[in-house]
Parts: sequence; structure tokens; C-alpha cells
Amino acid sequence: MKLNYRKLGSGSPLFILHGVFGSSDNWQTLGKEFAEHYSVYLIDQRNHGNSPHSSEMSYEAMVSDLRELMDNEGLNTIDILGHSMGGKTAMNFAVTFPERVEKLIVVDIAPIYYPPHHQQIFEGFHSIDLQGIESRKEADQQMAKKVKEFGVRQFILKNLTRNEENQFAWKINLEAIEQNIETLGSGLTEGQTFDKKTLFIGGSKSDYIQQKDHQTIQNHFPQARIRMVEGAGHWVHAEKPEELKTLVLAFLQQ
Repeated sequence: MKLNYRKLGSGSPLFILHGVFGSSDNWQTLGKEFAEHYSVYLIDQRNHGNSPHSSEMSYEAMVSDLRELMDNEGLNTIDILGHSMGGKTAMNFAVTFPERVEKLIVVDIAPIYYPPHHQQIFEGFHSIDLQGIESRKEADQQMAKKVKEFGVRQFILKNLTRNEENQFAWKINLEAIEQNIETLGSGLTEGQTFDKKTLFIGGSKSDYIQQKDHQTIQNHFPQARIRMVEGAGHWVHAEKPEELKTLVLAFLQQ
């Protein structure tokens, strides 16, 4: 699948992958700053952003998408950074094609199985009458009955667009994501390893990377360092961008 992406800056390539329900736009601000040092590829993963839709939504497929992009761009190796689902894609790519990855950065996700836990967000998506609304404000008002947190609603509503008939529609392939959400929670299997420099960055207020997960991280990524950003939740890049930027650049420039 030919993914949608934006390329910024020049230098050695750095792929950046967003999380589930997100898009490359989530990393635009930090991407511009990283682009002062690297060729940054801000990528929409399949079924997200402006990338094509498919009923297949697996890490095997998303790894294949990245390899196709690398080949089309003539890239032999990359540094790769992924958040949440994007972190899972990055991990899977690194253990599948270790010879094509220089350094790996994973933001607030571990190589473990996570049970489905996005029910409230799915309810938020389904609460909106796409045919009946005439504005984003109406969409937000409808969603507020299911999703109380303003920030979460704004994150979801970034996926709202208008189609060729000028009707509201979702950019993401909501059906494929919902049908495959169990698969997206899957972890690495025993024996899958990447023995190169790796950085895990977690939010201290997030429960995605817990102390009990550290050994599993080391088992799959023997050279991994784990750093927690104080005061950050799951969206570390949005909540503590400067702290994350400092950690990422220090790691990449070693």
C-alpha cells in the first residue's frame, strides 16, 4: 500500500508513526523541529489520515507498508519513532527487518498485549449523525453526550472531513479499526528481538508502560533504555513536547 506522507528537512531519514485514531498531523509541530536535523517522514498509517483504506489492519500489513515506502524512497536504513499503535508498528518493523533500522524510539507503549480499551472513543465516533450535522460544533455537541473530556473530543474530531458531496465523513476507516482492535493490542512473541540502540519514552501519569513491563522490554530489546517524562500522560508529544524533543534528539545524536 502506498502510504500518504510528508517529507520535511534533510539528512538521515527519520520515520514518525502516529497512534490509533491519529494521523501525521499529530506530529507536525515536533516533526518540523526534528527536520532541522533529519529528513523527517510524517506518515499516515493505513486506514488513517489520507492513506488508503483496507479491511486488513494488522502489524504484518503495516510493516509491509513501511518497507514499501522505504523501497520507493530508495532508503536502505532509517531511524524510526512510533507512538502507541505506531510504536507497535515500529517495534514489529525493527524485529522483522533489523538490518533496515539504525535506532528505534517507542513512545508510551510496551511490547505486550493490551486488551481492547477504546470503547468510549468508539461510542464517541458512533454518537455523531454524520448525515444530520451541519457544523463541527454540532458534532462536538453530539459527542459530548458520550465523551466528556474536551481534549479527547478534539482529538477524535480531527478525523472529521467533508467528502466529494460536501457531506461530513470520517477520514479514518472506522469499521476496519473497530473490527481489528483486538489485533492492534497484540504484543511481540517470544524470540522476537532487536539488538540495537532503542529508547522507550513513557508518561509518568500513563499506565501503558509499568514497572512490571520493564523486563519484557529488555527481553525483546536488550539495548533498550527506558525514560519516563514527569507529568505526561499517554500523549507525551502533545503534553510535554520539549521534554520529548530533548530525549529524542539526545538519543539520536549519540
